[in-house]
Amino acid sequence: MGNIKQVLTIAGSDSGGGAGIQADIKTFQELGVYSTSVITAVTAQNTLGLTGIYPMDRTAVEKQLKAIGTDFQISALKTGMLFNADIIEEAARGIKKYGWQNVIVDPVMIAKGGASLLQQEAVDALMNCLLRLATVVTPNIPEAEVLSGLEIHDSVSRLRAAKWILATGAEAVVIKGGHGTDTNFTEDFYLHRNGDTLTMRSPRIHTNHTHGTGCTFSAALTAELAKGNPLQKSLYTAKQFIQAAISHPLNIGAGHGPTNHAAYHKFGTKEEVQLVQ
Repeated sequence: MGNIKQVLTIAGSDSGGGAGIQADIKTFQELGVYSTSVITAVTAQNTLGLTGIYPMDRTAVEKQLKAIGTDFQISALKTGMLFNADIIEEAARGIKKYGWQNVIVDPVMIAKGGASLLQQEAVDALMNCLLRLATVVTPNIPEAEVLSGLEIHDSVSRLRAAKWILATGAEAVVIKGGHGTDTNFTEDFYLHRNGDTLTMRSPRIHTNHTHGTGCTFSAALTAELAKGNPLQKSLYTAKQFIQAAISHPLNIGAGHGPTNHAAYHKFGTKEEVQLVQ
């Protein structure tokens, strides 16, 4: 096991265990990579909502990054909730300092219950400091609208928004479709700066147990890239992973419950994800 790939998540802690650092580590474990972590904030939350955010100071983030960068061989990393401009700038500084590649930026902005997870002044830091380092940016539709400044209501406006996001310097973007209006299917749309596109369609699962879906998808993508898989193949596996996690809920909590991170290997849903040209 000495050749296991090592990955990093830079994100917040979710006391309810469904999202953030906890979701990332579960996903990494399921997909056979070793997880390290840099905690950016501690949240008090459960399936009913978010009641507190307690961010790390900048020095704490810098020290954690140094601890990882001076000892581990990181093959891929993802960022999640970064909360403020100081943390975003420190994360970007660490990524450049330690030469980390395969950087997945999940621009976490709003909790499932509607609470803001990114201070407004931090959006500029995200756009100016971090996105240019990204191999893939993975916003949902509301996050893509914030990043692009455009409303997304069909495939044409989605493509336009994706191009605007790539203008920040990111290598590729995936606009996730969970917030779309189609009641039967969801579509995740991928655009690379070389012009390559990929649309992944899957049946919409009508459930409240979707807490941590964005974190889980981006963590699965990170794990697959760390193992050396091509980008589009990694995206397809990540889509399969999250489809399985949603399709087989754990039915935990009275609100937005967590997804089932063990479902991909236990049940599998490969036939449910279609590639649409």
